[in-house]
Amino acid sequence: MKRAFLLGPTASGKTEIALKLAPLMNAEIISLDSMLVYRGMDMGTAKPSATEMAQVPHHLIDVVDANNEFSVAQYIKLTQEVERQLREQGKNALYVGGTTMWFKALAFGLIDLPEVSAQLRDELAQRLQDEGVMVLRNELQKVDPSAFGRIHPNDHRRLLRALETWHSTGRSLTDWQQQWNPSNHVDECAWVLDWPREILHQRVRTRFKEMFEGGLLNEIQGILDGGGFGKTSSKAIGYKQLLEHLAGERDLPSALEKCISQTNVLIRRQMTWYRSFSGLQFVDMPPTEGNEPLIARFAGEFAS
Repeated sequence: MKRAFLLGPTASGKTEIALKLAPLMNAEIISLDSMLVYRGMDMGTAKPSATEMAQVPHHLIDVVDANNEFSVAQYIKLTQEVERQLREQGKNALYVGGTTMWFKALAFGLIDLPEVSAQLRDELAQRLQDEGVMVLRNELQKVDPSAFGRIHPNDHRRLLRALETWHSTGRSLTDWQQQWNPSNHVDECAWVLDWPREILHQRVRTRFKEMFEGGLLNEIQGILDGGGFGKTSSKAIGYKQLLEHLAGERDLPSALEKCISQTNVLIRRQMTWYRSFSGLQFVDMPPTEGNEPLIARFAGEFAS
């Protein structure tokens, strides 16, 4: 069994290409998107439709309910089982998505961080609530300036994780990560769809307008009426902003604009991550001759 990765930021057209590429590779598609694992979160995650998933077998979509948590370790364990099944069937694997940390775990393995006690995790979470994000960020700047520079001020989850690592091991998260994989070189076929930023931003705006008009709010209400959202799923772009709207914290036009701006921030972070690896092929989009020659090229590179 061989693997390949079709990567790219949000709204870059990965699904359309993957559906035509996978049959040429004798491959099935494995989702590489941390939000597609949640059942019921369909429209806001641009989840492939039932018709699309009927064209090519898809894996690791709709794995858990939206009120559950799902870790990268769980994801890797499931990918290993899917890869075993594909190997037995004489099939290949085409990973499709944009979750950078999951891609790094697939390419290089999981970082072997010691377990963090529940008590320490709760203490830091309480400090974030009581003392505010700036106090914790100032602490991180002192103990791990590299992580301080990488972690967005609004990314509280990664902030807490970095501080948990420092307090539990006495070593910075950056130190652990450098030990994990100093080369960052990818040896397998891995393509990144690279759009001009202004075109991609317009695609993002169009996508969210269609989601809002197509019933995303109804989808969210349905999840709330069921089991509700978990800590991670409730922070997904699109869902977080409309949950704020339902709570009376912002109006719909404000929610739409916030979705668009936050997605554009995410895109910048995704592309920065991809450029930190060597061995990835950045593919200019849109292709001048359409997708078909590009897909044929990918298939040829995979076969060689």
